[in-house]
Amino acid sequence: MTERDTDWMRLALAQADLAAKAGEVPVGAVIVRDGELIAQGYNQPIGCHDPSAHAEIVAMRAAGQVLGNYRLNDCALYVTLEPCPMCIAAMVHARIARLVFGASDPKTGAVGGAADLLNLSVYNHKIAVTSGIVADDCSEMLRRFFRERR
Repeated sequence: MTERDTDWMRLALAQADLAAKAGEVPVGAVIVRDGELIAQGYNQPIGCHDPSAHAEIVAMRAAGQVLGNYRLNDCALYVTLEPCPMCIAAMVHARIARLVFGASDPKTGAVGGAADLLNLSVYNHKIAVTSGIVADDCSEMLRRFFRERR
């Protein structure tokens, strides 16, 4: 973990706040390459009527447009919640170099929560993982969101 990891995760949290304000589950993501912000996104499946519009996917789509390539080589993806299986598969396909996430997700997380998909031998690309960055703040944002909906 670096100080920059904390800074980037705080930016992802700002994206998660945008999701919450839109009535979406508050998950945010940013993509960084060589210390430069490439793209950002937040959960939008409800507003976009798109089950694939998770924060990670939204950010990767934007990064692909910025870089002019669907391969996101040498990019780090910061996300406030442990990614689901769909997002992990997309990250592997995009060749994300590093995944950094905040809160663990024991119900649907695919990086050790409910499953550990990044360690499957079927993938020809490996992603470095750092977890628990600003985890308390990421978890609290999710708890607050769901508490207000009950």
